[in-house]
Amino acid sequence: MESSPAILIVDDTLTGRKALELLLKADGYQLAFASNGNDALRRAREFAPDVILLDVMMPGMDGYEVCYRMRMDPTLLDVPILLLSSLTERGERLKGIEAGADDFISKPYDKVELLARVRTITRLNRFRRFREEHAKLESALLTLQRTYDATIEGWVHALDLRDKESEGHTRRVTDMTVRLARAIGLDEEAIHHYRRGALLHDVGKLGIPDSILHKNGPLNDEELMIMRRHPQYAFQWLSRIDYLHPSLPIPYCHHEKWDGSGYPRGLKGEMIPLEARIFAVVDVWDALLSDRPYKIAWSTEKAADYIRAQKNTQFDPQIVDIFLENFAYQFESKHEKTRFAFQPQANNSCCG
Repeated sequence: MESSPAILIVDDTLTGRKALELLLKADGYQLAFASNGNDALRRAREFAPDVILLDVMMPGMDGYEVCYRMRMDPTLLDVPILLLSSLTERGERLKGIEAGADDFISKPYDKVELLARVRTITRLNRFRRFREEHAKLESALLTLQRTYDATIEGWVHALDLRDKESEGHTRRVTDMTVRLARAIGLDEEAIHHYRRGALLHDVGKLGIPDSILHKNGPLNDEELMIMRRHPQYAFQWLSRIDYLHPSLPIPYCHHEKWDGSGYPRGLKGEMIPLEARIFAVVDVWDALLSDRPYKIAWSTEKAADYIRAQKNTQFDPQIVDIFLENFAYQFESKHEKTRFAFQPQANNSCCG
């Protein structure tokens, strides 16, 4: 529950302080008092008021000097100051403005007017503080997100160093996943999670023995069973990190198939998370176009035919259609690598 606004009343006379106390206390404000300039500076730092009501005519250090010193203090720089004075000449008001005052209230003051001004300036100051705190929190969150993303990038680099044969695969499929998600019409907030999920899609392979991960040739049944544990490893590791929960579907479900024959859970159709259905097409596409110890890279035409043939069996048919509609393929002769010229289509959406 938000606390009541705090007001520091600075007046060298007891009657002046009491009059303001009776008026403002009835309105629910928290009040603090000071009877001279030095006391005002000390109490302002301790009390952290929302507003300062400062009498001008005080012996020793007058209100102008107090106001000026408060504006020199970083902790009091932004606190609204209302000067109370029976002096109404233009020069006196200019002097107050130059000292850093936000407003003047003439004595004898109208109680209704004074309350209205205090309410307004208090509300505006609280709103300003709220905006500043909100901006600080957003900045801190952005810094934290960048730290998390840098950690993810480190994990991906570690995996690439361990699995040389698929080096570069993660970057390519992450880029294509983001592009395909945009073509489908997904919002950028969701796409941030898709990107992290794509980067981490094979993180579970860190738990697979080198003898299996680096085998030169097809895996036997026992090795294949061990290899197929990597989505479960990914789930076990990443599910402990709250920040990555929205990114889990790709590492955990990208080997599920539209017809229910995939793993690890045998999900079928739209039971498979949308991001995993998107990523599955991209992942297979990149694998088909890449050289591996046990196979040579396919041509783009052959890979496209395969992707098209797997509609309704391995892949979501709507995702396949959008994928093939939105990517035009140009071959680079050197090393038989593929470049992707992305051509987004208007009003493509699916899978709600």
